[in-house]
Amino acid sequence: MNSESGHKASILIVDDTIDNLQLMASMLKERGYEPRPVPNGKLALQAAENDPPDLILLDINMPGMNGYEVCERLRAQASTKDIPVIFISALGETMDKVKAFKVGGSDYVTKPLEYEEVFARLECQLALRRARLDLEKSYASLRELERLRDNLVHMIVHDMRSPLSVLLANGFFLKQSLADRLSAEDASDIDALLSAGERLRSMAEDLLAVSRLEAGRMPLALSSCDVSQVVRLATDSMMRLELDRPVVVDAPELAPIVCDEKLVFRVVENLVSNGMKHTPPGLPLNVSVVDENAGVRVVVRDEGPGVPEELKDKIFEKFGTLKGASGQRYRSVGLGLALCKLAIEAHGGRIGVDNERPQGSAFWFTLPRAAVRQ
Repeated sequence: MNSESGHKASILIVDDTIDNLQLMASMLKERGYEPRPVPNGKLALQAAENDPPDLILLDINMPGMNGYEVCERLRAQASTKDIPVIFISALGETMDKVKAFKVGGSDYVTKPLEYEEVFARLECQLALRRARLDLEKSYASLRELERLRDNLVHMIVHDMRSPLSVLLANGFFLKQSLADRLSAEDASDIDALLSAGERLRSMAEDLLAVSRLEAGRMPLALSSCDVSQVVRLATDSMMRLELDRPVVVDAPELAPIVCDEKLVFRVVENLVSNGMKHTPPGLPLNVSVVDENAGVRVVVRDEGPGVPEELKDKIFEKFGTLKGASGQRYRSVGLGLALCKLAIEAHGGRIGVDNERPQGSAFWFTLPRAAVRQ
């Protein structure tokens, strides 16, 4: 009967018959509730707006403003739209009940009243309200924790960019200055170091970009762009990190489109990197650019195990290793695919993945000829 520990549930009773009001108020008080009787719809709206109750018991047939109108106006106000409303009426036709639910009623009880039934329905609605409020509080707390987490990660990643840049620069200069004294094995170790550092840098940049895109704080730097040229350059960039990985690029010269060239470059880099991770050594990766009537389509085909059907949307979410219903695991590349999705959709394009036959996946995205931020 209490909406919270130590708090009596406040029940607004609306009925133009004074005897009914007094009887219901008396019975509610005996049950431990806080009754608030009012004799008409106008006073009910004022009372609910000034001090929203936990629940409203509402008669339908009242002079001036009937119960349907009262309920509609309650649902139209932000402060009262979620308050449970139980209609109590002598109208017992199905259409009366249907109308009550259409205007936002939570329950309906017909007169003459069985008071135990009224209290049972009342308790049910109060319990549902408490559960909803608790859920909203939990959701708000989770959102705040998520915000704090994102801010912390953003701060850490932002601060690590400078030392990471120093590490990569010094590693590169070290390799250059010692080139004639390094054994093949030592040179290979330094290449592995630089490759790992570059991947770390890319992950940091992805995280910052994802945060900005999600918050709508990353405006597109739009310009006329040769997508085929962008694809070739991005693929070459990734091939330098995977020298033994065969990549076949089919990117014919096409009419330019309007897009953010740097952002599209990063999308292609991430998709090629993803394909390299899931293609067994020695097997090729295929990258193609296709002209379409509405724009351009880019496809990256790998020779990996494919993506489980139930994970085709989830792999574009942030973080995580995902496991399909069949037990097959598909490891996402951290934030890479999430960045791809946000970046392409920011252009008004689409992104997805199809499974190839007999094996492999085709990650694709489309860009319209003129970007329209979604």
